Amino acid sequence: MLTRNLDKAREAYRNKDIDATIKAHNKGYEPHNEGQGKYIKSLVYGGLDGIITTFAVVAGVAGAALNTGIVLIMGFANLIADGLSMAIGDYLSTKAEVEYQQVERERETWEVEHYPEGEMQEMVEIYMAKGMSEEDAKQMMDILSKNKKAWIDVMMVEELGIVEEEESPIRNALVTFFSFLVFGFIPLIAYVLSSFIPDIGDSTFVLAIVLTGVTLFILGALKVKVTERNWFTSGLEMLVVGGIAAVAAYLIGKVLSGLA
Repeated sequence: MLTRNLDKAREAYRNKDIDATIKAHNKGYEPHNEGQGKYIKSLVYGGLDGIITTFAVVAGVAGAALNTGIVLIMGFANLIADGLSMAIGDYLSTKAEVEYQQVERERETWEVEHYPEGEMQEMVEIYMAKGMSEEDAKQMMDILSKNKKAWIDVMMVEELGIVEEEESPIRNALVTFFSFLVFGFIPLIAYVLSSFIPDIGDSTFVLAIVLTGVTLFILGALKVKVTERNWFTSGLEMLVVGGIAAVAAYLIGKVLSGLA
């Protein structure tokens, strides 16, 4: 079991703090638990896609000066249809990736069991290509080949470039779907409220813009959990990207408003 605290190690690297790096690798820390962290990507990107696409629909309808009922109908239709589409896509892509990794591991295992000499020579050549001497490469493989699982793990990375992760296609799909629904609903909140609070009136679209903008920034900032970038820069970038999509949708709705 690894004793490194990954969160502490990342923080130390960002601060270029050598002492903190040493402490992060000492046994005094609890090992990092990535059981839940692996779903952050589906959560963040599902949410970003949900809020941007739904607000684009809202902006397009607002640009065409259509009534609140049309906004809600198109918004919720987009929310469910696109949410399902993203979830299904996430499920199929994750499933295909997991199946591909399993097939490649089975093949490598079969080759190691039936032709270990050839697989050892292949790894020696890979290490030599990285700059190691032939003697060191052979010595490394003499040690590594004593543990078949470790040998195959290394081959998966070095030979095939596959970093295996335990992923559940169904869980990834569910996280993506519910994240899309929750965050995609935010641009519609103002219009739902206007149905019950008539005084909101002309401020509905402005309120939708504010809610969406704040949420986009927060989601962009949360994206650093995946990208390890500066949170403010990431939040601002997402706000700008979402704004561009919204402006484009609004202008298209404005131009085509005469067709409604």
